[in-house]
Amino acid sequence: MKKVTEKINVRYQETDQMGVVYHANYLVWFEIGRTAFIEALGFNYHDMEQAGVVSPVTHIEADYMSPAKYGEPCFVTTWVERYDGLRTRYGYEVTNGADTLLVTGFSDHVIVKKDSFRPLSVRKKFPDWHEAYLKAMKQ
Repeated sequence: MKKVTEKINVRYQETDQMGVVYHANYLVWFEIGRTAFIEALGFNYHDMEQAGVVSPVTHIEADYMSPAKYGEPCFVTTWVERYDGLRTRYGYEVTNGADTLLVTGFSDHVIVKKDSFRPLSVRKKFPDWHEAYLKAMKQ
């Protein structure tokens, strides 16, 4: 399975009064990782949106094991956990510079028409993405 890792530098604005990353920021980091994964496959969300399509989150979960702290480098690793041509589940792991596992999670997505939110098939609308996802799951 293909995995892509993106570096995140913890910024002061992402932390709470205790100097640890506020929990909701990991969801933003998941998006950063997901974007990096898609770009590593040779695609980008901008092209999808230009085609009148968006990819909303339908479900998301995160499990917190250890806090990330201000000033430390972190890394979000992303992969396609499950894909059926219509729905995609991305998996995530966030680690720090000491390779300590901080957060794991996943997010579920579909693609929809931007104007009506009517669901579309990735397999039919973006056959290149479809093939790339199948290949990434086998690597």
